[in-house]
Amino acid sequence: MANRRLLVKRLKAVRNIRKITRTMELIATSLFKKALDRATEAAEYTRKISEIVGDLGRANLKFSHPLLERRAEEKRSVLLVLTANRGLCGGYNASVLRQSLVHLRSLKEKGIDFQLEVSGKRGIKFLNYQKVPIHTQYTSFEDQPSFAAIEELGTRYVADFIAGRIDRLDVAYTQFVTSSRQFAVVETLLPIGSLDGGTRAKSEAGIDYEFLPSAQEILAEIVPAAFQAKLFKCFLDAAVSEQIARMVAMKGATENADEMAGSLKQQYNRARQAGITSELAEIIGGAAALG
Repeated sequence: MANRRLLVKRLKAVRNIRKITRTMELIATSLFKKALDRATEAAEYTRKISEIVGDLGRANLKFSHPLLERRAEEKRSVLLVLTANRGLCGGYNASVLRQSLVHLRSLKEKGIDFQLEVSGKRGIKFLNYQKVPIHTQYTSFEDQPSFAAIEELGTRYVADFIAGRIDRLDVAYTQFVTSSRQFAVVETLLPIGSLDGGTRAKSEAGIDYEFLPSAQEILAEIVPAAFQAKLFKCFLDAAVSEQIARMVAMKGATENADEMAGSLKQQYNRARQAGITSELAEIIGGAAALG
């Protein structure tokens, strides 16, 4: 009888957990759709900037901007790590942190001084546990990071790079490709290697372009804007990927809870049947003794 009571308690606990995981799965699904819309819009904006740069490229102009200049020797580097403020999202945080540690080891081996900046409580907690010095911590970037906040961060990076205070900016985050494909990467944002991401068409002979204002003035606006858009897209990709990871994790937890509840239900039924059989046997035995 005690065994059956224990099974009932366990079954009730599993069903309660199942309600929680199912609710979290639905919430993550809703947040994912909103984050996906924002990431899609940001990707379209970045693509449009690339098209403009492609037009400049077809005009055979010589690009010149401080953010495009690669330093002869990299002495100071910044690594920005994007993780989540909350857990229960599978291996999302672990993948990014694994890539970050590999990158930091590489910088140490090359003798490059680095400044580590971390966004997300999970990443901060892990790196503090690993005794990795963190220069700046951010916990305000939630599921829907605002462009104004990212622009403020990006403006500081641009100023530091132009002034020579840093020679390189890398971002460790989870890149969103499709709903079924996301992977952790460490991507270099400064210096900017190619504004058009390799999509610029080949020069077309015989085509002249007129620019108002001058091409150099347009470039002075486009280069920082392209960097800001790319940095913002990193945050949006991370937000989308986090919700996908949480959806998958909670869906798996819900399915496991269903399976466990079914198993406990079977055990309870067997224990109940065994108890009834035992009681019937005792009744029959007692009746036979009286007869």
